[in-house]
Parts: sequence; C-alpha cells; structure tokens
Amino acid sequence: MRLFHVSDLHFGAEDPAALAWFAECVAAERPDAVVMTGDLTMRARPSEFDAGGRWLRALGVPVTLEIGNHDIPYYWDPLRRLFAPYRRYGAAEKLIERPLAIPGVSIVPLSTISRAQFRLDQSKGRVAKPSLDTALARIAAAPKGDLIFVAGHHPLIEGPTTGSGRTRHGAQALAALAAAGADAVLSGHVHDPFDIPYGKMRLIGAGTLSTRLRKTPPSFNEIRVADGRFETLVRTAEA
Repeated sequence: MRLFHVSDLHFGAEDPAALAWFAECVAAERPDAVVMTGDLTMRARPSEFDAGGRWLRALGVPVTLEIGNHDIPYYWDPLRRLFAPYRRYGAAEKLIERPLAIPGVSIVPLSTISRAQFRLDQSKGRVAKPSLDTALARIAAAPKGDLIFVAGHHPLIEGPTTGSGRTRHGAQALAALAAAGADAVLSGHVHDPFDIPYGKMRLIGAGTLSTRLRKTPPSFNEIRVADGRFETLVRTAEA
C-alpha cells in the first residue's frame, strides 16, 4: 500500500510544472490515497478553491484535504474570517477533513487552524480541545490493528526546518495522540519535508508544490505501508 502525502499547493501561487509532475506520478502509480495537509490556496479566493478542488478530484484516487492558514480569509477581511470562514470552498468542500479508512490504515483529520488568537501572527497553529477530542474519538473508533495517521496543517512541535508552526497546545495534543495509539502525525506549513521520531510515533512533514520554495525543490512524500509498518520517501521534482 502507498499513500502520497502532499501539502501547500497554494493555488494562486502554484507551480504548474510541479502539479503536472505530481499528477503524472498519481496516474502512473495509483496510490491508495492522497493526503493533502493544507494551504490548498494562496488567498482563500473562490477561484483558487475551485481550481484546487477540481485538480484534486481529477487525480482519480481517494483524497482528504486539511485546512491551512491560507485557506481562511485574511486579516483584512475580519468579519468573514470570524463568522463565515468556510463559505468559499466550492469544488474542494467535500474533500475537507474527510476521514479515510483504507484496509490496514485509518487517516484521522486534526484541525490546527484558529480564526483568532491573542498574538500578532495569526498564521501559526493552535489545537483547540474540540478538535483534539474529535480526533481522539476517531482514533478510538478505528479498526483494531490499523495504522493511525493523523493529518493536520501545522507541525505540532518544531522540527528541523527553517519554517515554524509554533502551534499552541501542540505538545499537549501530540502527547494525547501518542497515548491514544497514533502511529504518525502528517503536516505541512513549513514547505520543507522532515521525518522525525516522537517516542514510538513519527512526525512527518511534506514540502510544497508551489512557487513558494524554501530549501527543498517541489516535493511530496510517498508513504509505503506493509505488514503493519511504514516508511517515508521524499520525492522531489528534480530527482
């Protein structure tokens, strides 16, 4: 079994060549699912959601889409950000925070987005108790013996990247997910891939397929699952 973990497509600042390369990989290799960990759009515009949603649906495999900080209205639109942040999703709507059950693997969404925080940088992450409780309930309901992959946008703790999530309540959430039996937490946001241990779990971050590159060329993660174990391979457009 294989999963493709992709993040930060940023439609509106997308890289058409990188998107075409990823779509070709999906068409040729037919992964069991695509896990997209947020920032589908650049400015949360309806046209960006429609373009991104159509692109994801055209892949022709099961997809779950998490929400990133770029996927809710920006600070200069505070009323929509606070009271109607999710009205623009269009073609992407039915993919959002969609739990996926594949034989042997359960993919559990975890929202790390906050509409308002008591700090200047609203792009950073926050795990609210209702979001964590929902994820924990889904883990408890997963078939016994499944590998559990939790998918959210922000890294719950800081990894070996120049970008930062600085996710509030992330460490507490991570400890709770580990205690509940999660095997990995998948994230995006920092635009560089990583794979680090956290006890018996793995923290796995994906790069970006947008023009907003940092240290890594356009990339995605291939997660290979066999016999109750998994490994992660970073695949770059230059490889």
